[in-house]
Amino acid sequence: MKLSLISFLLFITFFPLTSFAQYSAREINELKSLSKGADVIVTGKVAGQKSKWNADKTRILTQVTVEVDEYLKAADNQKDIIITHLGGEVGSIGEWYSHVPSFKNNEEVLLFLKKDKANKAYKVVDGEEGKWTLYKDDKTGEKITSSFVKISALKKEIKNQVKQ
Repeated sequence: MKLSLISFLLFITFFPLTSFAQYSAREINELKSLSKGADVIVTGKVAGQKSKWNADKTRILTQVTVEVDEYLKAADNQKDIIITHLGGEVGSIGEWYSHVPSFKNNEEVLLFLKKDKANKAYKVVDGEEGKWTLYKDDKTGEKITSSFVKISALKKEIKNQVKQ
């Protein structure tokens, strides 16, 4: 009994550390695929969101406005980019889809975007995988991802992938 308690305590102590290391490596490995699949890559802040019915009133669509801080791929002079995704809430009716990224107003993000050729709307590449939330590191003041990868390192790697 004592041995299994010690084993359990060791597991819950060290498992998050191994998961953290694997997640960071996964983030770095995803950059190549996401960078290649994106037409546009930006960092910015979510300025607002608006949900509405489509023309047939069969689906709810949400438009997310992002104030662009920096273009990492496909430089553009647009100050804002509007991303459209399925789901949202109109009145008392809500519609949600799995693998669709969620956004919060004032959230800082790194986005891998694809332009829909039919309607010219931007969509996030690979759903949730193409949206990374950025946080401020309290110790250094630098922006980091949820797994503590510095955005400066990510930007450098993204720019290398875009050159290739």
